[in-house]
Amino acid sequence: MAASRLEINFVRLLAESESRAGENRERGREREEWRLEQYVAALEEMLVALRKSPSKPSPELLTDYTRKVDFLKGLIEAEKLSSPTEKALANQFLAPGRTPTISTERMPASKTVHMQSKARCTVEMRSNLLGSAAASAGLSETELRHRSRSVPVDERQSAAELDAVLQHHHSLQEKLAEDMLNLACNLKNNTLAAQNIIKQDNQTLTQSMRQADINFEKLKLESERLEQHAKKSVNWFFWLMLILVSFTFISMILFIRLFPRLR
Repeated sequence: MAASRLEINFVRLLAESESRAGENRERGREREEWRLEQYVAALEEMLVALRKSPSKPSPELLTDYTRKVDFLKGLIEAEKLSSPTEKALANQFLAPGRTPTISTERMPASKTVHMQSKARCTVEMRSNLLGSAAASAGLSETELRHRSRSVPVDERQSAAELDAVLQHHHSLQEKLAEDMLNLACNLKNNTLAAQNIIKQDNQTLTQSMRQADINFEKLKLESERLEQHAKKSVNWFFWLMLILVSFTFISMILFIRLFPRLR
């Protein structure tokens, strides 16, 4: 089915929003986030209109659109956080789109933006821990290495703990995704098994109903035969009694005629 005008405009605005989000994070133009916020607000309104549209896209495509809009919205909310650590953790829980928005993309733009955002957050955390003032002052590489070596052990330990926390969260996400996949597979297998059992029960019920209909027809036939047999038996008994009474009456008449009463 051909895409509607509303869907075409939505896809164009979504591609422009993803492109602008990637440029803002690549060039450090965080001040232009307000424009991206307006784009995302317009995308949300158009997404609601798409769900109500008679020519709405398929449910899978709507789910992917919703996922991409939620990702951009979460990206803006994460950018508003003050601490680099909070930004990094917030970016870890963002879920980019799974399919390209436009046909010219080899890789979904939201995934590219997600990787750029995570890389920038990592750089900000390390710069914050190792002393961002030295980097912004334009020190030489040798002086920056010397300054990094002179960082206290506590700060190095904090950086290592932060990396460990991020790695732990990443491992938890991978484990959670694997558990959800296993649960989905188990649910699918259980659903298929239940479907087969229900199908077999339906077949058994159909056979039982068919057999019940056959038995009912046989019972009806036997009832009619029994009724006819009962009628025949009654008729023969009636004629037999009639003959017996008639014979008795005639016998009495003959007996009276042959043997008159004595005087």
